[in-house]
Amino acid sequence: MLDKRRIRLMARMSAYEKKHIKQDLKISTYYKKDYSSLNTLITLLWITVGYVIVAALYVLCNMDAILENLDLTKLFLLIGVTVGAYLMLVIVYCVCASSYYKDRHSRAKQRVKKYYRDLARLEKMDLKEKK
Repeated sequence: MLDKRRIRLMARMSAYEKKHIKQDLKISTYYKKDYSSLNTLITLLWITVGYVIVAALYVLCNMDAILENLDLTKLFLLIGVTVGAYLMLVIVYCVCASSYYKDRHSRAKQRVKKYYRDLARLEKMDLKEKK
């Protein structure tokens, strides 16, 4: 005889296995702090690379205008603005990335926990059916 609860449970578990299981198992092997720190560091590195590329392109495209009226005070002001903008960008992105990756870890951990709970429930149903 078919058990509707068992079929629903197996269908839900199968859908989860198709969509999320690989990624969630990778994420849940880390501690939350380690996962968020690692991915925040990766985000920081990519933001630095992107900022350097954008700044270099801007300088190359506007080289004549920049060098035309450049003196020592304007150079220091330009460097200060560039570094200040970079620091603000890094702070905003790192705070957002850290909270995003902490939340992502929590959601993955909850889904894996629910999956293992469903596995235990399915095993109990199998044992009950065999008796």
